[in-house]
Amino acid sequence: MKNIVILISGRGSNMETVVRAAQAEQWPARIAAVISNRPDALGLAFADEHGIPTAVVANKEYPTREAFDAALRDVIDGYRPDLVVLAGFMRILTPAFVAHYEGRLLNIHPSLLPHFPGLHTHEQALASGMKEHGATVHFVTAELDHGPMVDQASVPVLPGDTAATLAARVLVQEHELYPRAIRWFIEDRLTIEHGKVHVDHSTKH
Repeated sequence: MKNIVILISGRGSNMETVVRAAQAEQWPARIAAVISNRPDALGLAFADEHGIPTAVVANKEYPTREAFDAALRDVIDGYRPDLVVLAGFMRILTPAFVAHYEGRLLNIHPSLLPHFPGLHTHEQALASGMKEHGATVHFVTAELDHGPMVDQASVPVLPGDTAATLAARVLVQEHELYPRAIRWFIEDRLTIEHGKVHVDHSTKH
């Protein structure tokens, strides 16, 4: 039984879909904790309602990113995670933190990486004239939004799209993409070789 720790900063809609999928599909894993850097994150209430332990490590209480990351790491490691899942966690993590969880830290990013790392991806997609946009699940490395990619899903960019309408369409895909990728990890289907992720799609699992 693998332990999953999910990090959020806000509503945590991706966290919700992961929790629901884990329960509905009876994953061989448990959501060990949901941790937020913001005490007012709405996702904490959802976790509480589903009997998942929660914790807050407020970044504002620490003088440096390094001090915050060290405190966060101590709390996470108390739950002995096999996998740490970033679900709308709005902090840039230090290289030391990322290295500590190498190969077991996943993120979902709202663009078709390597296009549009960082923030405001939907606005960037519209401004670029791209005909397709989407989301990417990837392992986290020290370089922002550049880790080995697990899976992607795309949506068309439609005439008249705004950042909000495009974001909503991408979010639907995120809610399918992320639980599937996490389940692959839980089922030991993912291996990283030479910076690329291989997914075992055999039926022996």
